[in-house]
Amino acid sequence: MIEVRGLTKHYGDRVAVEDLTFTLEPGFVTGFLGPNGAGKSTTMRLILGLDRPTRGTATVNGRAYQELSAPLHEVGALLEARAVHTGRSGYNHLLALAQTHGIPRRRVDEVVAMVGLESVAHKRVGGFSLGMGQRLGVAAALLGNPATVVLDEPANGLDPEGIRWIRNLLKGLAAEGRTVFLSSHLMSEMEQTADRLIVIGRGRLVADTDVASFVAQASAGAPVRVRSPASDALAGVLGGIGGRCEQLEDGALKVFGLSAEQVGDAAAAQGIALHELTPLQVTLEEAFMSLTKDMVEYHESLPEGEQPGVPLATLADGDQQ
Repeated sequence: MIEVRGLTKHYGDRVAVEDLTFTLEPGFVTGFLGPNGAGKSTTMRLILGLDRPTRGTATVNGRAYQELSAPLHEVGALLEARAVHTGRSGYNHLLALAQTHGIPRRRVDEVVAMVGLESVAHKRVGGFSLGMGQRLGVAAALLGNPATVVLDEPANGLDPEGIRWIRNLLKGLAAEGRTVFLSSHLMSEMEQTADRLIVIGRGRLVADTDVASFVAQASAGAPVRVRSPASDALAGVLGGIGGRCEQLEDGALKVFGLSAEQVGDAAAAQGIALHELTPLQVTLEEAFMSLTKDMVEYHESLPEGEQPGVPLATLADGDQQ
């Protein structure tokens, strides 16, 4: 378990993290999202004792990282995969870590196999691809068989097979009862991997919720897709109760201003058959972009006539704070 309470970090006049509070429970993959410069890396460094907070606390299983008697056995971390001696082989890098923590050689063999590096383990790290380096970093994080895993962009540089591998690995670790905390810019992967989300912007907490609630909240008021053999009649009925219909190329209607339940009830009341009725949800990426659109460091110019996303309320366990 990771507990963050009032965590704050200032670098001179610059605020990196401000009054963060959240708890990460074992048995879940928790995704950590935020625009560039939001404070994600600083937060992870504070949790891992690499920076000293200005105020507040971050603990792992009730203790600060520097107080852990055997940190590699309790917390596995990947913050910078390239922070490895390039002249050393991947195997010897892991072996050196193992020997300094009383970990047997057979565990090195286990994690090498776990991350799929058997064929290159005895080659120098300097010749590793970005994806191979990521796998080595994950192996180092898992070397001590820790109950808590903290990974910063673990899918960076991985090919599609590697991305599926890391997804299944992380979900498997959580299923074993471990606490898994990861950041990623790959929203489609986060949507498939994470159970819960911590979202920060400008160093402050803006969402602490499960993925389904986060997407559902962002999808409130989203249009409904409906298909009927009597689409003209249906459009007239829905227009009469406040709906706005847009004809799609395949003959279906996109309905704004009404819920799927309202569309279905209105059609049933008039005896209009429906062949399809689908609420259109936003993706995790769309929900994230809408929530954080005013918190990014750099803004691109929108094409003429295009409108930015609708801002979302701050989320916490599915409710407004």
